[in-house]
Amino acid sequence: MIRIEGAIETPHSLPGCVAAALEPDNLTLIRTVPIEGGVRAEIDGTRLRSIIASVDDYLMNLAIAEDVCTAASTRRQSGSGSSGVESGSNGLKNR
Repeated sequence: MIRIEGAIETPHSLPGCVAAALEPDNLTLIRTVPIEGGVRAEIDGTRLRSIIASVDDYLMNLAIAEDVCTAASTRRQSGSGSSGVESGSNGLKNR
């Protein structure tokens, strides 16, 4: 059986927030961790179709996580209400 491995690194101004937002997607094929200045998704599997589908889902979720974290941070900085973002290990407020 062929083993397929890879990584996707993307820059983000709030890597802890983005990685935390993607944490529920850390299943068998993809694991996302914050790195300095961004996030790193490590991909590992044996079925190409499953990997392609997982990467496609990951990229859509990544775009949404980035948008949500940016909007929450902007809202927090403007002082308008609870943003759901605060300083901490992952950048998300526990609710």
